[in-house]
Amino acid sequence: MAREYRYVPAWWLPSAHAQTLWGRFVRRPLCLPTTRECITLPDGDGLELHHLAGDRSGIRVLVLHGLEGSAHSHYVGGFLSQTWARQWGATVLVFRGCGDIPNTARRFYHSGETTDLSYVFQTLAARWPESIWCLVGVSLGGNVLLKWLGELGENVDRRILAAAVVSVPFDLEAGSRHISRAGSRVYDRSFLRSLRRKALAKLRVYPDLFDRPKLERARRMFEFDEAVTAPVHGFADARDYYAKSSSVQFLTAIRVPTLLLSAADDPFLPRPVLSRVADIAARNPSLTVEFHARGGHVGFVSGAAPWKPIYYAERRVHRFFDEVLNRR
Repeated sequence: MAREYRYVPAWWLPSAHAQTLWGRFVRRPLCLPTTRECITLPDGDGLELHHLAGDRSGIRVLVLHGLEGSAHSHYVGGFLSQTWARQWGATVLVFRGCGDIPNTARRFYHSGETTDLSYVFQTLAARWPESIWCLVGVSLGGNVLLKWLGELGENVDRRILAAAVVSVPFDLEAGSRHISRAGSRVYDRSFLRSLRRKALAKLRVYPDLFDRPKLERARRMFEFDEAVTAPVHGFADARDYYAKSSSVQFLTAIRVPTLLLSAADDPFLPRPVLSRVADIAARNPSLTVEFHARGGHVGFVSGAAPWKPIYYAERRVHRFFDEVLNRR
């Protein structure tokens, strides 16, 4: 691998938490010429898309953000900047309720929801029928992407040339329980505050949607999924939701060249999960595993000094796309 793409963790971010939080609190947003579009889904709900025009219309990138992220998440801007530098087009799919478009249906988005992604891809592929596609998923968005590709298996659209995911919680139950442990509770509480606020707003519109006292008693993401995510979306309970939505079980069926980029010190996932994923990937030639000892969750910050950070993940993902495209 060329030196430019060799990952050396930033010495000035010595912990997984520092790597994880740097982008959110320090990274400056990038200003790129995107346009926003709202499309109507089959159930009447609205979905927000952000498009980046490209001079080379034959290549487009579709980006899926993480839990409670948006088109304005720092890593989304980073991926778009790499796309822009290559003069490719791009679209960011903003999950229901994560942008400015209200989520009006009797449901939310979740880690195993792939019908919205399928509908968006079909819509965009019909709009640009001659384009070839590279897909990026981050954290929750990566789980959704891997699950969708696994569901498609051999029937995947041949215009999808490559995919890449960063910091995926491959085993949702293991991740949910891990993030509730002492060292990671700050993330658990942050997500819970945001999701609880949305759930209570939804309950004002649909009072019978779920059990409010059960939500109010929830102190961990597992308990939120037990109170809200599972019953709203037709699962028996949180464990049933996790079991049916975890992307680890879909990896063997993926037939698109796909990069799996994660760090062993990810505070959102216990290390043994990555060992399981590596074992599965070793038996599927479509999967390229790149697991680093350090990098945090969607961190992978490198560079010699804090004022000259290098964001490895977005560079590596696009380098992977370059490599696949060059093999065509």
